[in-house]
Amino acid sequence: MDRVHQLLQDGAVLVPTLDCGYRNASDRMVILRCCGDEQFYLERVVFPFEMLSFSCPAAASVEVWTHGLGGPELVECLTAEDLLLMVPTPAAARDLPFGESPWLENG
Repeated sequence: MDRVHQLLQDGAVLVPTLDCGYRNASDRMVILRCCGDEQFYLERVVFPFEMLSFSCPAAASVEVWTHGLGGPELVECLTAEDLLLMVPTPAAARDLPFGESPWLENG
């Protein structure tokens, strides 16, 4: 199941947040911009084949940008739910064959 947190902002407002992750599968550096409720903003550089993990409000929108010949180019628009990290439960990990990890990607 996904983990849902509470983010304290402005001293009293609780905003539900999600654990998200983005893997840059391209061979070019990209910039990830995440905008959400209550003035939440996150901007990070993600290098080729790097995995970025972050927490953001559940209603946040995510944009991935790169730099092309004509200037900045929007690569993709996503929601926080599209990038939701699924945390393996001990029960799911217990059912895997010995030596396999639920955190490793196939391929």
